[in-house]
Amino acid sequence: MEKAKVYFTKEITPERVVKMYEVLGITLPGNVAVKVHSGEKGNQNFLHPEFMRPMIEHVKGTVVECNTAYPGARNDTEHHKALMEEHGWSKYFPVDIMDSEGPDLELEIPNGEVIKKNYVGKNIKNYDSLLVLSHFKGHPAGGFGGALKQLSIGCASTAGKVYIHTAGQTNDQSKFWDFFADQEVFTAAMAEAASTVMELFKDSSAYINVMCNLSVDCDCCETAEDPCMADIGILSSLDPMALDQACVDLVYSSKDPGRDHLVERIESQNGIHILEVAEKIGVGSREYELIDIDDV
Repeated sequence: MEKAKVYFTKEITPERVVKMYEVLGITLPGNVAVKVHSGEKGNQNFLHPEFMRPMIEHVKGTVVECNTAYPGARNDTEHHKALMEEHGWSKYFPVDIMDSEGPDLELEIPNGEVIKKNYVGKNIKNYDSLLVLSHFKGHPAGGFGGALKQLSIGCASTAGKVYIHTAGQTNDQSKFWDFFADQEVFTAAMAEAASTVMELFKDSSAYINVMCNLSVDCDCCETAEDPCMADIGILSSLDPMALDQACVDLVYSSKDPGRDHLVERIESQNGIHILEVAEKIGVGSREYELIDIDDV
């Protein structure tokens, strides 16, 4: 089996993001959904729209998000839209809160061992292709957040987020914390959910991870820890699992003094398990060829 190609550059600029898309050799067709993390109100680490602007304009994309399952400024459509304006996303791009109106789109997972369905924002069906722009960093629940998290939790509706976090026990938001699953089944549920969105877009998707502002906390945290290690670069691939694996490997191989803090977060939350399950169910490959475009 041929190894997945993962491209790398240490140069972190808006123009370089576009270059990392171009080296993939794909032209995303039709109406392009661009999945970003819009950043929780108060978060200081998220990637701002000005940084993403050249890339999103390059594909003439629509920024897509879904509401959260926990209290905060992105918990309902009214407040989420207001925050998208406050953070500047609506200034530059069309913005679609995909689960702003129900009913959710239910995607079946016939061979799922943890969950048998995935609830996503129904507006996802309005798009022909998907570009996932991820800020790779740590995560207090998942260990790390990258492309697979964007495909799973990121595209899930509020009910879908509850369903994944509770490993299929409920999609009732009021019971979110009552049935919160342990790490092994939660990360497995994320992998299974990610597979449904990948299947939806098949060969019309591309993935870019930006490894900067490397905090142990996610952009969903209102008060996040400051970055613990130096920026690493930008990676891209047509295989989201290979992409996330390469990012994890770069963290582990780093000589940066803050590396241990991020590794501890990944391991304490069993973050690698999402890659293990994704590999088992055929989401992609953990084997990859890392191609440094700075050397070309």
